[in-house]
Amino acid sequence: MTEQNAVLAVEQTANEAMSWLASNQELMIQYAMNVLTALTILLIGNWVVKKVAGSLAVVLKKRNLDQTVVDFIENMVRYVMFAIVLIAALGRMGVETASIVAVIGAAGLAIGLALQGSLSNFAAGVLIVTFRPFKSGDYVEVAGVAGLVESIQIFSTVLKTTDNKMVVVPNGTVISSPITNFSRHDTRRIDFVIGVSYKSDLKKTKEVLTRIVKADVRVLPEPEPTVGVVALADSSVNFVVRPWVNTADYWSTYFDLMQAIKEGLDKEGIEIPFPQMDVHYHAAMAGAKATEKSKPVAEMA
Repeated sequence: MTEQNAVLAVEQTANEAMSWLASNQELMIQYAMNVLTALTILLIGNWVVKKVAGSLAVVLKKRNLDQTVVDFIENMVRYVMFAIVLIAALGRMGVETASIVAVIGAAGLAIGLALQGSLSNFAAGVLIVTFRPFKSGDYVEVAGVAGLVESIQIFSTVLKTTDNKMVVVPNGTVISSPITNFSRHDTRRIDFVIGVSYKSDLKKTKEVLTRIVKADVRVLPEPEPTVGVVALADSSVNFVVRPWVNTADYWSTYFDLMQAIKEGLDKEGIEIPFPQMDVHYHAAMAGAKATEKSKPVAEMA
């Protein structure tokens, strides 16, 4: 009897399921169609979003806008349009989009209060794109980090250092810190401080340094290089050597001139001293102290 009851229960359950499917067949078909339509909207919508954002980027590039601005606007348009596509797909599945918008608004307010730092980074990104203290490809120093600007994103700026490391700096930190842009101007000044011995002929030293600097074809004739005594240091007389070069030639000229100055001064017999201290020993005072120590104790008393 137990086995018969189990079989009857299974048959009854199957019959009820078949009956429910038969009575709700149109509903199931409609729901399946809605799901397929929603997936189609997502796929086609995502394709359209990419095409529109890409076309907008091409148009902006043709208008000679900076690549940084183009990337920022492209990302903004892509995110906004995809949000619209997502809401349309959910609405096709029967979800009340008005309720979703209301929930998103409330959630956005709560998230905004919780993520004030991220919103400030977003606002800072807008300011960076608007005022353009730097652009993609510039070599800058921000927040103590120096590197090549790879991209300015919605919340952060990506730098590549000279040793090929990626550094992500929040836009809020960028905009609130001093920004040094080494690539903004076409020319830069190289600053050397060269110390020579106090015994050196200062006039000859200045002539030698000037000749070495002007012999490099990368050094610009205007502004004219500056060579002069800047300080009488503890162990040396310090000269400043300040030639101007094109920004692209800065480091190669720096290294080559540093070597050329050392070799040129050595060739002319001009000494570059190392830090030293002169200690003077007075023999008379030392002898008096030795005599005092050799006296008998009684005599000293």
